[in-house]
Amino acid sequence: MAETFNLRINGAARQVVGDPDMPLLYALRGPLGLLGAKYGCGSEQCGSCSVLLDGERAFSCKITLAQAAASDILTIEGIGTEGNLHPLQSAFMEEHAFQCGYCTPGLIVTAKALLDQNPDPDDAAIATALRDNLCRCGSHGRVIAAVKRAAKELAP
Repeated sequence: MAETFNLRINGAARQVVGDPDMPLLYALRGPLGLLGAKYGCGSEQCGSCSVLLDGERAFSCKITLAQAAASDILTIEGIGTEGNLHPLQSAFMEEHAFQCGYCTPGLIVTAKALLDQNPDPDDAAIATALRDNLCRCGSHGRVIAAVKRAAKELAP
């Protein structure tokens, strides 16, 4: 049975009507029109659907509306704007850290969670944080370089 859920997404209050067990990803991509998070595998194995819930990376393909309702949700759309890119977004462009772009929103969201918790990660910390994000184009070396570049730019 459908219910109304009050969500806080990218700093704004939003309402969604849906089944409590509906994956958050479906609400994001459907009625909310936020297309950054992608459906990849549906089983928490690829990271394409990554969002932040209360600052922690989560797979929106498995988080339900009922579970997400009490959280502050951040999607790629809330990280930067076209005129004011987040340093991670700029670094991904400068390092050419994507090809097809399908996985890029999930990688950036996951990297943001890492940098928010560890502002100076080494290669191993970056690789560990991104281990559940798949890039079939093989851009992981460039992704690590982009995260390191963004960390330097964000450093106080």
